[in-house]
Amino acid sequence: MKKLLLVFVLIYSQTFFAQTAKEIIEKNIELSGGLTNWKLLNSVLLQGKVILGIKDEYPIKIFQERPNLTKTVLTINNKETAIEGYDGNKGYAMNYATNKVQEYPNYVPESFDNDFIDWENKGFDAKYLGKEKVGEIYCHKVELTKNVNKNYYYFDTKTYMLLKEIKKDETVSYSDYKKVGNLVMPFRIESSSPKKDGDYVMLINKIDINKVFPANIFKF
Repeated sequence: MKKLLLVFVLIYSQTFFAQTAKEIIEKNIELSGGLTNWKLLNSVLLQGKVILGIKDEYPIKIFQERPNLTKTVLTINNKETAIEGYDGNKGYAMNYATNKVQEYPNYVPESFDNDFIDWENKGFDAKYLGKEKVGEIYCHKVELTKNVNKNYYYFDTKTYMLLKEIKKDETVSYSDYKKVGNLVMPFRIESSSPKKDGDYVMLINKIDINKVFPANIFKF
């Protein structure tokens, strides 16, 4: 009887803990809105405020549109100033040494979708690394690898929402998730880096999805 019970416990444990990275990613996509709704997302407008350093606080707007168009605007001294963007051909960003926005020929735009959407087709390998705490919350830790680049993602074991992402030069934390249409999105995003030169906390108060932007909104 004891041997039978031990076998049952071992089988149950192996089944219970045999979650794969693929299953965790699929659960995240499912519970945050579903793959179809994420693929129907064509544009996003984030509005809120960003805190830089200890005291510097500015209203912020971030425009994003498929496949990789983006523009970040800060309100400084009551004037809206674009500090970074990509218009499909040119990438530009603020040069803080000259305090002017300039074009960067080697600007690499980020994909509109996160890495999880169609991750296998994008050439990523995924590995489940077990559970780890983020603050007081237990998370599933997943590694995504492409070529020599490795990123680490921490998903809440209860909600499967992404709480933390560790890249080569940046750690990003996500919290305060809320429903936006059929999707669930974070309204607090915090970024830190080893050099501490680009750290910020973004507090979002409004997200609009699938807005039609003016044709020239992303132009430099």
